Amino acid sequence: MEIITISLRMLATFLFSLLIGVERQKSHKPVGFGTFIFVALGASALGTFANINNPENELTLLAAVVTGIGFLGAGALIKGSDKVFGFTTAATIWLFAIFGFMIGVGEYLLGVIIYIFVWIVLILDKYLETRDIGSHQKKLTIVTNSIINEEKINKLFEYTKRHKVLSISISKETSEMQLSYLIQGTKENLNKMLIDLFKQSWLKSSKIE
Repeated sequence: MEIITISLRMLATFLFSLLIGVERQKSHKPVGFGTFIFVALGASALGTFANINNPENELTLLAAVVTGIGFLGAGALIKGSDKVFGFTTAATIWLFAIFGFMIGVGEYLLGVIIYIFVWIVLILDKYLETRDIGSHQKKLTIVTNSIINEEKINKLFEYTKRHKVLSISISKETSEMQLSYLIQGTKENLNKMLIDLFKQSWLKSSKIE
């Protein structure tokens, strides 16, 4: 196989995976552009290697790649309260291993079809979030500089779709309260809630994750 062909396959894999990776990172997903690039390039390199040295037995290596990449997808899952998040990112990583392999073995049409469908799903996912279908869920920790009535905090949750108290602790020595909540709502509304929260005189610090 010519060096130009190999270089073009690796370059195409790099550029395509870069775009998806940047989109995931801008959306503050647990896996960013570096991971997507490495997964796709690694799979593409293995596919190219199989195509050169063992073109009649490429599927065996594909099965190994798809199985082996599962641990990385599992690392993208986030446990929050009684729910697990990150399945879309985990599945995208898994699919990108297949995408990279397809480019590596020269199946450009199949690789492009996979890539197009990935973008369709991600764009549709963003649209549904703007329509409040599929909301962001975050853990919010608030530390106050005085003992306050919880109703003052509850007013801020008008922006959320729902919220749940995880823990409340009070320090008699410092007159501080620490409250943890699980909040759910659209990204836009959660940002509005945080802006209002930081305007409160009783707020000492806040953390959202």
